[in-house]
Amino acid sequence: MGSPTSWRDEVVGLIPALRAFAWSLSHNGSDADDLVQDTLIKAWSNRDKFEPGTNLRAWLFTILRNTYYTNMLRRRREVRDEQGEYAGALKTPPTQDWSMAMRSLQAALQQLPDEHREALILVGAAGLSYEEAAEICGCALGTIKSRVNRARSRLLKIMDAEDANDVMALESMAAMGSA
Repeated sequence: MGSPTSWRDEVVGLIPALRAFAWSLSHNGSDADDLVQDTLIKAWSNRDKFEPGTNLRAWLFTILRNTYYTNMLRRRREVRDEQGEYAGALKTPPTQDWSMAMRSLQAALQQLPDEHREALILVGAAGLSYEEAAEICGCALGTIKSRVNRARSRLLKIMDAEDANDVMALESMAAMGSA
């Protein structure tokens, strides 16, 4: 090929043949036009790879055919969902509320005395029994129970929680967050 202008003119001259071939593959005018456009974009982007003196028509038809089959393979992996039912089923609830509650819980836990925080985490978040927590902390069973109770009461005040169930829910979240 001589100049880029003559190469472009030859490609433009082949557009009707490309479109006919694309239509024979896709059997849809709109898809055929898209296929020809994709082919022309690829050809133009890779024009430096075309070897002058070889068959430009065959090169363009090969690009078109390969583009068609690549698109067909892609479409096989796609799920047809014109009504959006499948996509609607893929919704997930937002995580901001959970994330904000976790941050609030972490901040509130930091305000507790170390021994209260430790007792609450062992019993509430880690799910240990009072006996196991007392053994770990090296204190009496009654002391652990007292620390957990005081920690829960203090968390209620810090977080403006309505009742002990709220604190237990927060403890569960802490357990999930640390897992």
